[in-house]
Amino acid sequence: MSKLPGIKLFDMSGKTAIITGGSKGLGLAMAEAIASAGGNVFLVSRTQEECDSAAQKIEEAYGTKAKGYATDVTDQTKTEAMAKACIDSFGSIDVLINSAGINIRGAIDELSLNDFKKVMDINVTGTWLASRAVTPHMKKQKSGKIINLASTLGVVGLANRTPYTASKGAVVNMTKALALELSPFNINVNAICPGPFLTEMNEPIADTEEAKNFIVGATSLGRWGKLEEIQGAALFLSSAASDYMVGTIMPVDGGWVAK
Repeated sequence: MSKLPGIKLFDMSGKTAIITGGSKGLGLAMAEAIASAGGNVFLVSRTQEECDSAAQKIEEAYGTKAKGYATDVTDQTKTEAMAKACIDSFGSIDVLINSAGINIRGAIDELSLNDFKKVMDINVTGTWLASRAVTPHMKKQKSGKIINLASTLGVVGLANRTPYTASKGAVVNMTKALALELSPFNINVNAICPGPFLTEMNEPIADTEEAKNFIVGATSLGRWGKLEEIQGAALFLSSAASDYMVGTIMPVDGGWVAK
C-alpha cells in the first residue's frame, strides 16, 4: 500500500503560475490560492499598475514571490514575450491559468460584428495564444498544468449572450483537444466552468430581473458565488492532486448545470 502524501498533495512550493487576467476578480482570487500554498505567481493583465499593485499585495499577504506583467493576450509576439519574461523571472512555468476574458451582452441584431470579434479575440484567441506560448517550456521540462476558464455558459445557453457563449463553448472543446495533444508530455489541460460570480464583469447586471430569474435563479444555491469559492478548484487543478485529470470540464456553479 502506498503512503498517502497528505497535505503535500496541494503544496505549490517551488512552482510558478502565470495567471492571465490576474490583477482582479477570479484571476486574482486564483493567484491568491496558489500563493497561499507557497507558489510564485506571475500576474498578467493589460495594465502594469494594476498588475504591480496586485503582486505587491500578494507578496505582503503570503510571503511568496509575485510579479506583475502587462501584455495583450491577443498578440502572438507579446504572449511569447510573456512566457520568456516568466522564465527569466522565476526559472520555470509550471502552471498557466487562462483567466483573461470579457463579456459583451445584447441581442444578436443589436450587437456589431466588432463586438463579436472582440469577445472571441480575447476569450478564445487569447487562451490559444497563451497556451501556445507556454507549451514549448512545459514540453522541455516534461510537466505542466494548463487551466482554462470556460464558463457554465460554455455548456448551457442563455439569451442575449451569443458572443460569450460561443467563445466559452470554444474554450471547452479547445481544452479537450489540447488535453489529448499534451498529455503524452505530462502536461495536464483542464477547464473550470464558473457559474455566476459577482465579479466586476457582472456588477452591471447584479440587481436586474434577468440576473435574479435567469442567472442566480438558475443555480440550486440561489446566490452569486463568492470569489474565494473558485480557489479550491484552481489549487486542485494546479497541484499534484490532479495529476490523473485530463480534459476535465469542472463546473463551479452553485448547481446550475446539475439542473
